[in-house]
Amino acid sequence: MQDFLSTKKHDEMRQGEAFGIDTIDIKLPLKNFYIESYGCAMNFADSEVVASILQKEGFGSVKEPALADLILINTCSIREKAEDTVRKRLTEFRKFKKTKPGLIVGVLGCMAERLKGTFIEQEKLVDIVVGPDAYRSLPGLIEEAYTGQKGVNVLLSREETYADISPIRLNSNGVTAFVSIMRGCNNMCSFCVVPFTRGRERSRDALSIVQECETLFNEGYREVTLLGQNVDSYNFTDSRSEILDKRKKTITFANLLEMVSLVSPLLRVRFSTSHPKDLTDDVLFTIKKYENICNNIHLPVQSGSSRVLQLMNRTYSREWYLAKVDRIRETIPDCGLSTDMITGFCTETDEDHEASLSLFDYCKFDLAYLYYYSERPGTLAERRFEDDVPLDVKKKRLQELVDLYRDHSLRTMQKEIGKIFKILVEGFSKKSEEQLQGRTDQNKVVIFAKENILKGDYVYVKITHCTAGTLFGEALK
Repeated sequence: MQDFLSTKKHDEMRQGEAFGIDTIDIKLPLKNFYIESYGCAMNFADSEVVASILQKEGFGSVKEPALADLILINTCSIREKAEDTVRKRLTEFRKFKKTKPGLIVGVLGCMAERLKGTFIEQEKLVDIVVGPDAYRSLPGLIEEAYTGQKGVNVLLSREETYADISPIRLNSNGVTAFVSIMRGCNNMCSFCVVPFTRGRERSRDALSIVQECETLFNEGYREVTLLGQNVDSYNFTDSRSEILDKRKKTITFANLLEMVSLVSPLLRVRFSTSHPKDLTDDVLFTIKKYENICNNIHLPVQSGSSRVLQLMNRTYSREWYLAKVDRIRETIPDCGLSTDMITGFCTETDEDHEASLSLFDYCKFDLAYLYYYSERPGTLAERRFEDDVPLDVKKKRLQELVDLYRDHSLRTMQKEIGKIFKILVEGFSKKSEEQLQGRTDQNKVVIFAKENILKGDYVYVKITHCTAGTLFGEALK
């Protein structure tokens, strides 16, 4: 495989110079790009960083791949199904080359890091492959690809990579925005590829985060979601912050939450994702203290069986997780709670599955992301355990969890009828421009009549009826 960088450019990149953003003149006949994102919210936020880098090179965004001179797909490796979807899309994109020979197709993100050689040498699906920490090198890669060479950069960084880049808000509603606060993960869960594709944890400069949130607020945004693979382990040393005792100098996630909440009481603050072991009382107390920090926590459990949790290397037991849930609800009684759960992990028995069902019965989550286990190459589970639960059993157990969750969700929604919630209006509902939609503090979607209410307004809504997934109400005048 031919390396995409000359020695000089490679040295510049490793020295941290602003390689490619301001100095490279990409000589494409046209400069339209299309980007498609899959996976977690972090991937979608990364695509906004990529858009900013490309915009500085004179590229404009288009909404259809057929109109693009550069097609990028930001990928996810967390499950096999996601990788299959990406391969299908790449095959479709390559067909465009028959009518547009100069078209460049590239893969970004986690799947790019894991399957770099496969994509270029074996399957010949793409022209460039760029890992999550290497997006600054895109201009150089594009230039190389246009001359017929293939390019790869999947180097991982030990520092926060994009703190000084202002993301371009792709498909933004103008009200809500993602703000990345850290990258990578130090938790070596046996089923997960993220530590290998995104590297070790590194936290972004706290003041740059606050400044980005201030800018968003001044541009009319009224909600930010702070993103990281594990936001609760955010840790940044900074002697400039006036919020801390000068002897301490370390900004924790609780400190950061407070700093962002103080941007304005009109700026709502959410965050995702939390690892149960790192969610501290300080974070809970901060959420409780500030009205504009939403009472909602995403707390992935993955299994209700202590035995399976140990095999997953989740570092907590069933009992410990339930105690954490109790602590959340004791501190913030109206806190919304969501989770992730995997069925059919290696050696999972019927008894283990029943433990997961009973945990759901106890917690009654407001939202749940449910999946059956998909073995990922290179993980500890793939190396150490046999994927021995039959697929039909995995799917059966998954459906039982889904059915139980839907029952809980409907009952929870029904309890909200008659209550009044403060809603941030995010835009039209998906079905009608005569209706608006927003979310409660607990992240439940609410639909109501448009009347004279504008996007970005705060409005009080009385709930009149519901489905298992949506609340409906009337705006109070």
